Amino acid sequence: VDLDGARSKHIVNQKVLENIARETSLKIDFGGGLKTIEDIEIAFNSGAKQITIGSVAVQNPEFCFNLIEKYSSEKIILGADCENRKIKTSGWLKESDQDVIDFILYYQKKEIQNVICTDISKDGMLEGASEDLYKEILKKTKIQLIASGGISCIEDVYKMKEIGCSGTIIGKAIYEGRV
Repeated sequence: VDLDGARSKHIVNQKVLENIARETSLKIDFGGGLKTIEDIEIAFNSGAKQITIGSVAVQNPEFCFNLIEKYSSEKIILGADCENRKIKTSGWLKESDQDVIDFILYYQKKEIQNVICTDISKDGMLEGASEDLYKEILKKTKIQLIASGGISCIEDVYKMKEIGCSGTIIGKAIYEGRV
């Protein structure tokens, strides 16, 4: 995630993306600051295999529907960052009035398949993921859900797999040697 890009509303760290792509064989999902076709082309040309759209999905849905049509739903991931079930944008600085499940269902109708849902209140807390929220999302939608926020140990990862998540994002637990 290009946090600098998210705050400045355009891609900033494409050189970092290029270096990671050149030096590894990782399948890279890139997000943060992707607001224009030009920024998205830079991300793909710099080595991203997929991109995550978050704030722009709230602010400009038509643009995002065109992206899904142009690049396919395999290359576009919906970022649903929420706090108290409300979608947040602009690097988590602004709250929308959209409920996270309604937001996901809206994009599901437009063929989105993959969603990263971050419960902001759990992110970096190492207190476990939002199991109830993720269960509800999986029950009410037909998407591939990647859980993010709160993972504290490998058991949390297994728990997310057990409830049906297709993936889990781990951050602070790796940095602190817990996973």
